[in-house]
Amino acid sequence: MSFDFDKVVDRKNTNCLKYDFMSEFHKPEDVLSLWVADMDFESPKEVRAALIRAAEHGIYGYTDTKEDYYEAVADWFDEGFGWRPEKQWMVKVPGVVFAVATAIRGLTEPGDAVLIQTPVYYPFAASIERNGRKVVRNSLCNKDGKYVIDFDDFENKIQENKVKLFILCSPHNPVGRVWNREELMRMGEICQSHGVIVVSDEIHCDFTYAGHDHHIYASLGENFADHSVICTAPSKTFNLAGLQISNIFISNPEIRNSFVKALGRTGYGSPNMMGICAAQAAYRFGRPWLEALKAYLSENLDLVRCFVREELPGIHLVEPEGTYLVWLDCRDLGYSDRELNEKVLNQAKLWLDGGSMFGKEGEGFQRLNIACPRSVLKEALMRFKKIYEKGAL
Repeated sequence: MSFDFDKVVDRKNTNCLKYDFMSEFHKPEDVLSLWVADMDFESPKEVRAALIRAAEHGIYGYTDTKEDYYEAVADWFDEGFGWRPEKQWMVKVPGVVFAVATAIRGLTEPGDAVLIQTPVYYPFAASIERNGRKVVRNSLCNKDGKYVIDFDDFENKIQENKVKLFILCSPHNPVGRVWNREELMRMGEICQSHGVIVVSDEIHCDFTYAGHDHHIYASLGENFADHSVICTAPSKTFNLAGLQISNIFISNPEIRNSFVKALGRTGYGSPNMMGICAAQAAYRFGRPWLEALKAYLSENLDLVRCFVREELPGIHLVEPEGTYLVWLDCRDLGYSDRELNEKVLNQAKLWLDGGSMFGKEGEGFQRLNIACPRSVLKEALMRFKKIYEKGAL
């Protein structure tokens, strides 16, 4: 099958967060947006066709899922990861961040400590703080361009702070690590020994590069599944974030009951009918599209790798093992974090995510979304060269 990922789709004037909210975010109107983690590719045609059929029905009432929805989701994870969740484990929510916040409220008490591994997806810390819990940081260690876990610090932080919950980012956003089986098991065994529940954000699980395999945390063994909340969604994989559907899997009945009670207190009821429709079509028919997309992203990554090496002295690519987000180490340029962000925005005219928003460990880094047509990525890289020009600040 042929898929045209080179097609440039004009997303302006569609209320698109990525392209229509420059002024609201206080950004120049002429910046090129490669910040938020959605893709500039059309979703699979089967998804679009399913949405059209649903729209043409003309009635958009309360909706829920039947057996065929569960089977489509379960088949996807079974085929892709050798893990088949049971139907009773599934809890449907609008999004993974929503699920993380629900888990925080349902599985901890105000003032309890929650562990994250920084630099990490910034809504984690925000969700912890906004719900009146304590953020505890196990900083990842950058060893010659590869991020690794300080396991001694990991366990010490859990013990010292009486941590109740650990939010695992797997694959990791923004550093691009795909945690191997041994790393996941060691973290899990430490958490089990100290009674810590693991909330595993696996929203990027379908994006791994050659030589790296994603392991669903709950697939490591029954004892791992028994103390975890597995957060998944089709939103990153198939570009469906605006349809607000995520599938959360909790095998432990007690943990699931606490999560569902917290979910009930939000007033959330039926899932988004269009989200259900899109997710089922994507998981049932989207595998060929995804495989072609991953090949295209690998070529985009090759382009970035070569360009950084040849054209951007002082900048280092942190080699990603997964996700479509690239973590660029700009510290050798000698700019302060503020200066770097200003140069990228006002001189290169790029809207990227500055690394400091992921934690202080991200200062001097920039996160670049490569899930775009190659022509757009080439333009972004050419603009990036402008950060070397003088006199713009």
